[in-house]
Amino acid sequence: MRSEILITFRSITYAQRAEQLLNRGNISCVLQRTPKLLAQRGCGYCLRLNARFLERAVELLRRGDVPYQRIYPVDERSAPEGAAR
Repeated sequence: MRSEILITFRSITYAQRAEQLLNRGNISCVLQRTPKLLAQRGCGYCLRLNARFLERAVELLRRGDVPYQRIYPVDERSAPEGAAR
């Protein structure tokens, strides 16, 4: 099964900028609302992508000056690890 991660952002603007950067870098990702269990202030957005692209994605975000909050692994049941089930 494919391993995935969620990269969380504080705003939709940062998430959209990140999505554009990753897509230009040939990293496929999906923009979505951050699961409530993970949202730090009740509002947030994240990108879901294949974990094998993590290092490259973080480097692109750093070079593009797009801040992110946290990175969460997603387990085989599609729920972020460590989240209450």
